[in-house]
Amino acid sequence: MRAGGRPGSIGFTVVEVLIVLAIAGVLGTFGLSRYQDYRERARVYAAVGDIGAMSATIQQYAIDNRVPPDSLGQVGLAGKLDPWGRKYEYFNLVTLKGNGKARKDKKLNPLNTDFDLYSVGKDGLTSSSLQAKQSRDDVVRARDGKFVGLASDFDP
Repeated sequence: MRAGGRPGSIGFTVVEVLIVLAIAGVLGTFGLSRYQDYRERARVYAAVGDIGAMSATIQQYAIDNRVPPDSLGQVGLAGKLDPWGRKYEYFNLVTLKGNGKARKDKKLNPLNTDFDLYSVGKDGLTSSSLQAKQSRDDVVRARDGKFVGLASDFDP
């Protein structure tokens, strides 16, 4: 016989079941949060890898043709989507087709001299300045390819 129970009763009380459910709920919430953080980091790493590979393709085109391509379509990357399902943004800064759209750092200096290539990130919003709140989650190429990563991690 259990203490406090009826003779011959076997099982859990309602209070015990509620305590177990509460503990499971807290652990599940924590686990889900950690999993979502992990998935977001994985998406950022995938975008960094994509931008690095795309940048190499664009740079090879620029070596062969003396100028970067005017669009990603010229190097076979027109339909390339970032890990969030959006098209990568590209602007040729050498020709007039990209001027005026150059991404800028915190001091409003252009990030690149040849071309800009970036993902608008998780929220899908962006601004020309990396200091703007909507640009902080963008995955950018800066310093002519010497930096590829989150805009929030870029320090000019």
